[in-house]
Amino acid sequence: MSGPVAILGATGGIGGALARRLATRGVPLFLIGRDAGRLSGLAEELHAPSAPCDVTDPAALKAAIAAAGAPLAGLAFCIGSIVMKPLARATADDFAATFALNATAAALAVQAAAPALAVGQGSVVLFSSVAARAGFLGHAVIGAAKAAVEGLSLALAAELAPSVRVNCIAPSLTRTGIATPMTKNPQMAEAIAKLHPIPRLGEAEDAAALADFLLSDASGWITGQVIGVDGGRSSLRGRG
Repeated sequence: MSGPVAILGATGGIGGALARRLATRGVPLFLIGRDAGRLSGLAEELHAPSAPCDVTDPAALKAAIAAAGAPLAGLAFCIGSIVMKPLARATADDFAATFALNATAAALAVQAAAPALAVGQGSVVLFSSVAARAGFLGHAVIGAAKAAVEGLSLALAAELAPSVRVNCIAPSLTRTGIATPMTKNPQMAEAIAKLHPIPRLGEAEDAAALADFLLSDASGWITGQVIGVDGGRSSLRGRG
């Protein structure tokens, strides 16, 4: 692979952890994030070029990807949301906005980067959620959007092979900014942690470590996979 890795959502918990991991091993980066101030600080810290961008603006997204140049060694779409509403209170706008951020923006990011990724024989990492496959109360909106991301990942892996690999990471609840409403209460956080066979919440580094691997040449024969980083919650049940 050659060229930089473009990280979208670089100022988020997982995106930032991934950027620092890649920088530590000398991988060139191109950072994209919505918060221009935080993005500038991270870019200065990591000595990496950057472009502020709202990924739900297709024209801005295309321009930010183009600014990364070609070839590209990889693209990580580390952007998501946690929308928790019972179906009775969910609106059409909830579904549309959540799908636009999580699925449509991911698709358009890969679409814009695909030629540069093909030249660089690059790797794409998208992010789903344990909620895409495990049914949780109040998760209809985000579960539907993240299930779309998983389907998108498989379709793109087929379409872009053999030049570009595409994989998807599905974390369980992870201590990041968007999860604060669920993790700021110690009792709630502890109760959710105990639902996992490995009884703790995820950390940004857990998902970033797998993303780092999937972006590297060490994973060169891995594509079209959805991999859980979830303490076993998606597939294991307790002894009780």
